[in-house]
Amino acid sequence: MEKIAALLIAAHAFGDFALQPTWLVARRRQLRYLVIHTGIHAILVYVILQAWACWQASVVVFIAHTVIDWTKVRLPDATRWFVADQAAHILVLMGVAWWLVASGLMTSFAGGGYQLLVLLGGFILTVRGAGFLVGKFAQHLAQANQLELNGLENGGKWIGLFERALIFVLIFIREPAGIGFLVAAKSILRFEEAKDQKLAEYVLIGTLLSFSLGIALSWLTRLAMNL
Repeated sequence: MEKIAALLIAAHAFGDFALQPTWLVARRRQLRYLVIHTGIHAILVYVILQAWACWQASVVVFIAHTVIDWTKVRLPDATRWFVADQAAHILVLMGVAWWLVASGLMTSFAGGGYQLLVLLGGFILTVRGAGFLVGKFAQHLAQANQLELNGLENGGKWIGLFERALIFVLIFIREPAGIGFLVAAKSILRFEEAKDQKLAEYVLIGTLLSFSLGIALSWLTRLAMNL
């Protein structure tokens, strides 16, 4: 069951964070575009599970994802709703994995490329998926404290993507100590911002959240690959 759950979560990472362009996100309030998005998820589940006679998993994921996202797009674009949305998806996928095994529809994964699929899914979830959570939380902090951010457009976003990608690589090559050097380098580059307490705290909170998510998701990916 654990392998099936890991593959379903990898499929979710592909569908939500790699194969969902901005134009599709902007139109998800319209049912036909929402169905395109959830249809992509259903296809990914079918292809990644490689259980060609087991179409039921794709149908359940399609229905559940449509309901969850239909609800989510009508809620405020806030951090807590993003977390609730992703938690609901993960719980559904774990439930689907349990149901597939309990019902006998798919007792184990018999396909190929398990480790590669989980590796790619984990990388996308760590680098791209965590970025949405960090970005929404940082935006809330900046607005609540009326901070004036004068850096490059999307500069913080790209810094976060690269730092989580480096964390992912360092953990997979078994050099987690390198993360300390990454923290030190970022601290030096942000030295001038530390003179403004509000801005310094904003950067520190965002950095700690980004690093924490990067480390946790990278380790979980490694554990899933070894199932």
